[in-house]
Amino acid sequence: MNVPKEMRETYEEISKLLIEYSEKYLNKEYEELCLHALEKLCRKRPSPLKRGRSNTWAAGIVYAIGSNNFIFDKSRPIHMSSKELVAPFGISASTAASKATQIKKLLKIDFFHAEWCLPSEAASNPMLWMVSIDGTIFDARRLPVEIQKICYEKGMIPFVPEHPFP
Repeated sequence: MNVPKEMRETYEEISKLLIEYSEKYLNKEYEELCLHALEKLCRKRPSPLKRGRSNTWAAGIVYAIGSNNFIFDKSRPIHMSSKELVAPFGISASTAASKATQIKKLLKIDFFHAEWCLPSEAASNPMLWMVSIDGTIFDARRLPVEIQKICYEKGMIPFVPEHPFP
């Protein structure tokens, strides 16, 4: 944990909420992503966490990470509506969505960054594999392994797949 001393109490308070929520409703992968987001928010200068209620921030973090990982899609293993997602935090879905929007902007959370994708879903997330080479967009999984290695070294893809994409 790399949290500034003045933010440790806030971190502990919000992390407790995130861990309890993840254990009951989500899984360890979600918990780790949520705690990673919390840690990054604590390190912001000034930290936005200095204002607002802990349960609102916790709900916003879960909403931001969840929505980025398609938690509202009923075909996903872990899914729920926005109201179901935030009910345990005691706030409205619109409040959580607003906080999530703020968090996504602050941390640059989007579908194109593996940092915010569940590790178990990285291989199947097509957005993580889109690369631009000389202005043309390619699915890196369809490129020769030598080019995939270069893309990985440049941080353009999360890993070099063991088996080429068909």
